[in-house]
Amino acid sequence: MAAETQTEGTDFGEVSRWKDRIFESVTLAAALFGIVTLAVLLVYVTIDAVGWLDLQFLTSPPHPLPEEAGIFPALVGSIVLMVLIALITFPLGVGAAVYLEEYASDGRLTQFIQLNIANLAGVPSVVYGLLGLGLFVQLINFGYGTLLVAGFTVSLLILPIVIISAQEAIRSVPDSLREASYGMGATKRQTIRNVVLPRSLPGIMTGTILALGRAIGETAPLIMIGVPTTVFGVPNGLFAKFSAMPMQIYTWSSYPDTAFQYGVVSAGVVTLLVVLLSINSIAILIRNKYQTVRS
Repeated sequence: MAAETQTEGTDFGEVSRWKDRIFESVTLAAALFGIVTLAVLLVYVTIDAVGWLDLQFLTSPPHPLPEEAGIFPALVGSIVLMVLIALITFPLGVGAAVYLEEYASDGRLTQFIQLNIANLAGVPSVVYGLLGLGLFVQLINFGYGTLLVAGFTVSLLILPIVIISAQEAIRSVPDSLREASYGMGATKRQTIRNVVLPRSLPGIMTGTILALGRAIGETAPLIMIGVPTTVFGVPNGLFAKFSAMPMQIYTWSSYPDTAFQYGVVSAGVVTLLVVLLSINSIAILIRNKYQTVRS
């Protein structure tokens, strides 16, 4: 009887290990599929950009000739737009998350707000473009295709993502830390400022970085609010016309010349990816440094 029980236990252990190996292989294949696909795409685009991505391309305005075309105005416009979006989205998103998690009661109104925030995170970007067109252009009259209109419109697009990620980060802070702060005589405001926000900041930064990564590549909202496809100068104010790299790349892809469709477009895509990775890297370094100091 004991031998039979031992045999059944051995068989069960072998089956479990076999299932574990299958599960590990499936998850590894899923991870490698995404990584390899992205790597192939990057290599393909980078090869096409060779010979086109140089200092002249980065410092020159658009030109009808592919050899003279540049992305400088769109490059500056995208960077300025990202800074503006971050300045608008981060305080609004974190402030809303703090209120919903620390101050709002768990009533029907709060649940209604939470449900709508979750739904807004999945709304197509073109809908936010229509919202920006109706609200900021036609109602408030900020002007078609201005930097300020684009900043507010794209900020509305990523704001639900920032709020949700900030809520999750704040929710992950243990209640014992809050109770310890209250036990030391701290007020609720002091507890949030000195305990909750520092502990949740790495998670908040992660969500903000992902949201900004989505924002820099958006084209549909910019088209809806009338952002020019091509400009020849950098924006000199919040109400100035500007263009962004996705708009300029989209315009080049519609040119009949194959040199634009492959070489110039690929150089623009590589530039966009480099800017995106640079912004993400800087944000990640700031997040990690802050996390190290607090820990």
